[in-house]
Amino acid sequence: MRKQRRKFSPEFKTRVAIEALKERYTLSELAKKLDLHPNQISKWKQEFLDNASIVFEQKRKKKEQEPQVDIDKLYNKIGQLEMEKDF
Repeated sequence: MRKQRRKFSPEFKTRVAIEALKERYTLSELAKKLDLHPNQISKWKQEFLDNASIVFEQKRKKKEQEPQVDIDKLYNKIGQLEMEKDF
């Protein structure tokens, strides 16, 4: 009889990785508590650390793009108001 693989959500993996980073429990204790293998927790923790910088890169890109949209709206509004004034 084959054992079916479990699938974990990204949110669960993130919570486990953060809990491992806090180091309140040893990996063995955390693994027992969450019914996981300690190697799996270590893998998720390392993956979390490797990809943590992506969060800040995406934030910076969003901030750079947002003002451009607002500036375009403002220029359109200025043009509209000037036309109304001239009319």
